[in-house]
Amino acid sequence: MSVEKVPDRSAVRQCKLDKLLAEVRACRACEAVLPFEPRPVLRASSSARLLIVGQAPGTRVHETGIPWNDPSGDRLRHWLGVEREFFYDERHIAIVPMGFCYPGRGKSGDLPPRPECAALWREQLLACLPDIELTLLIGHYAQQYHLPDAGRSTVTETVQRWREFLPDVIPTPHPSPRNQLWLRRNPWFEADLVPALQRRIREMFAGN
Repeated sequence: MSVEKVPDRSAVRQCKLDKLLAEVRACRACEAVLPFEPRPVLRASSSARLLIVGQAPGTRVHETGIPWNDPSGDRLRHWLGVEREFFYDERHIAIVPMGFCYPGRGKSGDLPPRPECAALWREQLLACLPDIELTLLIGHYAQQYHLPDAGRSTVTETVQRWREFLPDVIPTPHPSPRNQLWLRRNPWFEADLVPALQRRIREMFAGN
């Protein structure tokens, strides 16, 4: 099963990604409701072949401006089987979360990504990424947007169906240390899905 949102090829031809990224990083649409000064965090190149879709930056990422620059990122790189240097090479990997700014904290953790990001920017950005071969959907918000029926499923239910989405999409839980209990309860994830993900990454980037 493929990602539901398919870039318009005519838009790809007209896209100027550098200009679009500059516009996104200058966005202030949510300024009035964010806890801190807006700091959109994303990375992309039109040559990227892997697209990583998370939910929104946490406080450490907000402070540094570097996506996945925290223990969650360490675990994510382990799942992918890639070193930090390769992970941040925009020629290979695009990191475009559902929300670009830290949304603030709620009663049980960080708030959901602001919906304005997807409404304003997502389709334009996807249209500028014509060479994506694999989209990694991390968590419910990414899965809900990119997969047709994930909105009616839990993350566990969606991730359990991971083989249905190959070779274009792989859904995962969030790699946060807070999900350690989930990983213990679902040993099939690290036993089956993670090795398959690493094989797919090696196949895609053989020779790089």
